[in-house]
Amino acid sequence: MISVLLLAATLTVTADSQSCESLKSLSLPETTIVSATLMPAGPFTPSTPAGATAAQTPRPIDAPAACRVVGRVTPAVNFEVWMPAAGWNGKFQAVGGGGFAGVISYGPMIAALARGYATASTDTGHVGANGAWALGHPELVTDFAYRAIHQMTLKAKTIVERFYGNQPRRSYFVGCSTGGRQGLMEAQRFPTDYDGIVAGAPANFWTHLIAGSLWPAVAALKDPATAIPADKRALLNRSVLAACDARDGVTDGLIEDPQRCTFDPKTLQCAGPDNDACLTAPQVDAVKKIYAASVNPRTRQEVFPGLPPGGELTWNALAGGPQPFSIPVEFFKYFVHADPNWDWKTIDFDKDVAAIDEKYAKLMNATDPNLRPFKDRGGKIIMYHGWNDQLIAPLNSINYYNSVSQKMGAKNTDEFLRLFMAPGMLHCGGGPGPNAFDAVTALDQWVEKGTRPASLQASHATNGTIDRTRPLCPYPQVATYKGSGSINDASNFVCR
Repeated sequence: MISVLLLAATLTVTADSQSCESLKSLSLPETTIVSATLMPAGPFTPSTPAGATAAQTPRPIDAPAACRVVGRVTPAVNFEVWMPAAGWNGKFQAVGGGGFAGVISYGPMIAALARGYATASTDTGHVGANGAWALGHPELVTDFAYRAIHQMTLKAKTIVERFYGNQPRRSYFVGCSTGGRQGLMEAQRFPTDYDGIVAGAPANFWTHLIAGSLWPAVAALKDPATAIPADKRALLNRSVLAACDARDGVTDGLIEDPQRCTFDPKTLQCAGPDNDACLTAPQVDAVKKIYAASVNPRTRQEVFPGLPPGGELTWNALAGGPQPFSIPVEFFKYFVHADPNWDWKTIDFDKDVAAIDEKYAKLMNATDPNLRPFKDRGGKIIMYHGWNDQLIAPLNSINYYNSVSQKMGAKNTDEFLRLFMAPGMLHCGGGPGPNAFDAVTALDQWVEKGTRPASLQASHATNGTIDRTRPLCPYPQVATYKGSGSINDASNFVCR
């Protein structure tokens, strides 16, 4: 065990700070500190989740030396706080989860730790990636909805202060997908928790996302005649790019703004028998439905936006079959209908959407456009979304951004909230477009120095080698080619 004197010398902390091990006796409301351990620098291997396959077995992650505190908030919110053993930058960065959460997000935590941040993560009150935990446990649903992140935040800040002797100078939340929803929920419900938030591909319109995620499955998987096999999705994608790629001034395999693409899939409809070079009439109809928003058949009101043209190669996630994406199915089974045998093919986009809204809209949705309390205390938000997102329709982020702008005014919104759309990027990363960028540093400079991000420098790599850079522009601007120079060099583009 390292001595208190050596630890203090390494951390250069104030005299009244406590050693890592002594945090085990820290008393916090509704909280048990399970362990507090000084972790040496080196590989850290997370525990293997119950039921994980060999391919899902966690791999070791190199981590800096840190004080690792494991805690539990009643009834079942597990959380961890990791604090650099040396070189703390004086700030705190919490990280969000994905899907139903159910795990501690060690990878993002260690990435934050390596940059000098004290960091924290929570499983949001349950263990496991499926939705069965919610059946008969409304208290766990509340924790997943918003309580767990808030409680983790309060406990983590106290732990950081007790360890270092100082409160974090700044606190940030960084997450994508469910983590994006968590970040926006914090800004809306608990505007004093964080100074800045990075919310990627946010699942913030949760109830309608859940319903809308089954729309492509109903369109393409309910009837074998409407199934769109992989080779035909590839045909469709080639045709979309041929029609719309060059409209932004460069032919680069990307559609800078799919909203400007007016491709009609009927141009691919077979004139004769079905073959690999065309789509049947039922397949054309399915494609049109996937592009279009899901709608209430009675009111004709939009439920959730459709998937834009350009991302057809990854439609297998929601429409490739043989079964639909598991999260919406499990949410209807275990949360909405309390029936593990519920059949997704029976979904009614009128009655079932009304049911999910009635039970969970106020609890789960983070769609409140009034962010004034967060803005008034100096809070900043960077949102981002990939145009080829295969799980959450990117127009959802644009819809939320527009709602804030309408509520608070365009000028006021631009002072604290910016949305960056990434051409060719998939869900939270990856894809054919530039998809690696540093939103955290941009956020930090915005909060600390008031420097609004004019763009985010993004890159794409193949086999570890960067082969394209491109600026991501604040919506509604798009990256526009200057007319000369390599189209793979960001310096040859400007945001307009």
